[in-house]
Amino acid sequence: MKVLLVNGSPHKTGCTYTALEEVASTLRAAGVETEIVWLGVQPLAGCIGCGSCAKTGRCFRDDLVNEFLEKAEGADGFVFGSPVHYAAASGALTSFMDRAFYAGNRRGVLAGKPAAAVVSCRRGGATATFDQLNKYFTISSMPVVSSQYWNQVHGNTPDEVRQDLEGLQTMRTLGRNMAWLLRCIEAGRQAGIAFPAGAEETLRTNFIR
Repeated sequence: MKVLLVNGSPHKTGCTYTALEEVASTLRAAGVETEIVWLGVQPLAGCIGCGSCAKTGRCFRDDLVNEFLEKAEGADGFVFGSPVHYAAASGALTSFMDRAFYAGNRRGVLAGKPAAAVVSCRRGGATATFDQLNKYFTISSMPVVSSQYWNQVHGNTPDEVRQDLEGLQTMRTLGRNMAWLLRCIEAGRQAGIAFPAGAEETLRTNFIR
């Protein structure tokens, strides 16, 4: 079993990474392989709604999004982490997830796989960001992994985050819950219980009359 963790912070080993690594180390202790993918500091374009990925399962922009989609093929679960910027996820992570989920859903590499969001803030805006990220999962038929509290850590530096004992405990609980759910899904698969995908044709409506 493998979990991909995405670091949406411009700081490779900053506060968001510190939270994600707490989750990852807990997963590894439970026998789950992990990989942290850092989005870096280069500009990451947003989705332009061209529909190209509906035909190819890839974004026409050949960058980190397509690299992630390749990795997602072999992943069993996901954790997406972001710093809080103006009570929202980072611009880089938002652009990344808009494109990755649009293409990933058409490629069929996300549905049925557990996912969680982790947010890092100095003081406020954490729950708004957490809510924003969870919406990607709930529109994609992905089980959302919970913890003992909303998945947030507080601090202005990695050292301050390490002093947030409740936040770090929340990350460890999240890691244990993710590992448990992955094992439950695998046990169900071995018992012949498949994910109920493709039962109905998707209906799309609007309110223009």
